[in-house]
Formats: sequence, C-alpha cells, structure tokens
Amino acid sequence: MEKEISIQERIYEVRGMRVMLDYDLALLYQVETRVLNQAVKRNISRFPEDFMFQIESEEWERMSSQFVTTSSRRPKTALPYAFTEHGVIMLAGLLRSEMAIQMSINITRAFIAMRNYIMSTRSIEAELSELRARLQLLERADEETSEAVSDLSEDVRAEISTIYQAIAALSVKVNPPQPPQQRKIGFKTGNDDEK
Repeated sequence: MEKEISIQERIYEVRGMRVMLDYDLALLYQVETRVLNQAVKRNISRFPEDFMFQIESEEWERMSSQFVTTSSRRPKTALPYAFTEHGVIMLAGLLRSEMAIQMSINITRAFIAMRNYIMSTRSIEAELSELRARLQLLERADEETSEAVSDLSEDVRAEISTIYQAIAALSVKVNPPQPPQQRKIGFKTGNDDEK
C-alpha cells in the first residue's frame, strides 16, 4: 500500500486525463529519463496521443509552480512527456525488466484505486445533490403549507366573525329588545303597582 500511495502522489491531472510524467516513471522503473524517452521514440507507433503526449509550456509552468519537487527534478525548459494509464502499461512492455513489470502492476493498481475513489466521490456527490433537491422540495412544501394555514386562519376568522354576527342577529329576533317602560305622569300611590 505504501508503494501505491507513493505512486498516487505522482499521478497528475492534465487536459482532463490522469497522467504520470516521464521523469517520475523513470524514477519508479529505476532507469534514466533519457533512456526511457529513447525507448519511447524508438517505438513511437505504440504511443498514440491518448497514451502519451508532451506537456505544453503553459501547462508545465503551472505544474512546476504548484509542485516544489518538480522544479528540482527537471528544468523548466525541458518539457516532459505525460503518459496515461494505457501509456504506462505500454511502456512497461518496452522496458522488459522485472522491475518494470512489477512497477507496471503497482502503477495500474494505483490508477484503479484513484478511479474507484473518484467514482465513490461522484456517487456521494450525486446523493448529496439528491438530498439537496429533496430538502428544497420540503422547504417549498412547508412554505406553501404555511401560506395555506395563514389563508385558512384568515378565512376561519372571517367565518367566525360572520357566525357571531348571525348569532347576534338571531338573538335580536328571538328576544326582541323591549322598549323601556315609560313612567306615568303624576303621583304614585301605593295601588299603582296592582294595576
């Protein structure tokens, strides 16, 4: 696993592809970069552009500014070659040493481990995206429910007010207000209540 971690640290993303640079491969295969590149040039037909390409100067400047160790291993003027996973496997076939075969196996495992990690990350991102969408739907539904409850409570208040008014109107009809009794003019005698 220690070798895979060390190899994974040497895998870069360039032009949307995961690649390893020629000097890192030479270090892993325990050959000089010059020897590795000569073997590639002698068999260039085995390395189409999706297997190997040369890093452009802008890409190299960007990469060497990000990686402190890069500038110490290669001058900025010498543009390295980048090998994709397929190019690395093809390269191991050219070098034909036991070390190259073992390193090819380790490098392939590292590429596969990175691919699996990226796929699991994408899966998690998809799940998070789905959860965010569901949460937004719930928030919208909650807002709509709150508005409906608010509208309902206003409607209910209006209806209750109408009911109170109807009860008041009915109570007036059932028990009409009696006009106040007018007092008779004159003096009261004790017999007035009897009449």
